[in-house]
Amino acid sequence: MVYILLACLAGAAIALQSSMNAMLGVLLKSPILATTCAFLVSGCYAFLVFITTERAALDTQLLVKVPWYLWTVGGLFSVLGVGLSYFLIPKMGIGNLMSLVLTGQLLMAMLINHFGWFGTKPIALNLTKIVGVLALLIGIYLVNKGNAHG
Repeated sequence: MVYILLACLAGAAIALQSSMNAMLGVLLKSPILATTCAFLVSGCYAFLVFITTERAALDTQLLVKVPWYLWTVGGLFSVLGVGLSYFLIPKMGIGNLMSLVLTGQLLMAMLINHFGWFGTKPIALNLTKIVGVLALLIGIYLVNKGNAHG
């Protein structure tokens, strides 16, 4: 139950930060600059949490064994997802955008799990999951029905 509540808190935090940083992008007239600010500040907060909570020393042998794409491509996808969100929120609205972002996240997550990519436990697609995705897509259609997204 605690994990469910924490996951809901994470979702609420994503909606709040997206809305606030999209407004920052509007005020600065640059969603890319807002994305840059968000990542710089987030990096500082994350580093502060790291140095105050992590007790294990960094193992340089371990650091060099991490594949290059895990150091670089994940950050690229973060900037892409966050930057696009900041750009699209003023155009679509937070609720509409988040419903579609959630759809993309869930579909990709199901593929990642199905194939066991990035060390995840493989969880095969089945009829129940496919019906769930179809129900989700119908729900997303209903949430966004009548909204012009340009």
